[in-house]
Amino acid sequence: MPSETVLLIEDDPAIVSGLELNLSLEGYNVLSASDGETGFRVACEHAPDMVLLDIMLPGMNGLEVLRRLRQRSPETPVIILSARGEEADKVLGLQIGADDYISKPFSLSELLARINAALRRQRLQSTEPAIHAVGDATVDLDRRLVARGGAEIAMTAREFELLSYFVRHPGIALSRDRLLDAVWRTDYLTLRTIDNFVGRLRSKLEPDPEEPKHFLTVRGVGYRFEP
Repeated sequence: MPSETVLLIEDDPAIVSGLELNLSLEGYNVLSASDGETGFRVACEHAPDMVLLDIMLPGMNGLEVLRRLRQRSPETPVIILSARGEEADKVLGLQIGADDYISKPFSLSELLARINAALRRQRLQSTEPAIHAVGDATVDLDRRLVARGGAEIAMTAREFELLSYFVRHPGIALSRDRLLDAVWRTDYLTLRTIDNFVGRLRSKLEPDPEEPKHFLTVRGVGYRFEP
């Protein structure tokens, strides 16, 4: 049975009571908050394994809660629950850093399946190998060392953090906003910062930086890493 903690930030009492019951029956520890400020405070105090987050909340809305969560805890899975089913809201939530999005009214079995899938990915990441490949180079996350053919490749601290995030999320289209939140933990820099740093990684790790094979541009979104 699961033993992870799920934080539910939702202002609809009927949804809260239903999810508290069903998540508890699934074996999860459940915390809840009915407004954005309280939800963010509970997340900071208890570090839940998963957050279920409504967009339309009293006070601080769900998207602002998500931005702050991503600055503080970029790896915690977040699934947005919202009656606002417009495509723009979904895209914005995913760009900010949500892992998934499900519109109300939703199927309980589908939501539970998505929770299980997100937490399973998180468990796999927590037991991931320390050494990753980027073409013929190796990235040692524990030693913070990048090398090719036995020779170390010099990396600044920020370059290594960005590289680490890429190698931990292979094959996923990562928005510039998500990378900025995860690596810089701020929204005060321009998105051009990401482009500049990806250019540096390409120059150090790509056989041909002008024709990248590993750090690929995803038009209109950001970048995707392919080992």
